[in-house]
Amino acid sequence: MSLWLDVARVATALNVLLLLGLGYVWLRNYMQFRSKHTLGLSVFALLLLGENAVALYVYSWDEVLSVWFATAVPPEAWHAMLALHVLEFFALSFLLWATWD
Repeated sequence: MSLWLDVARVATALNVLLLLGLGYVWLRNYMQFRSKHTLGLSVFALLLLGENAVALYVYSWDEVLSVWFATAVPPEAWHAMLALHVLEFFALSFLLWATWD
């Protein structure tokens, strides 16, 4: 079960890094252009960054929940949660590529 937890930690940590990059670009663009579109993208990045930061905290440093996730969560639930984190990673990677291209 520890393998799933490790993969989830890596995926959420990478998502945090991708969202920091996207948020930087979108916030910089908002400061320059002042458009609602770039403001919306900045808020989107901030909210998704919060979600991934909380997930990383729960998986890595929360004393109660990290043990619970490592020992009591059934594999089927891990597969579903891991699929969401990995799909989010690929979506954010593509978005970062399209933003910086």
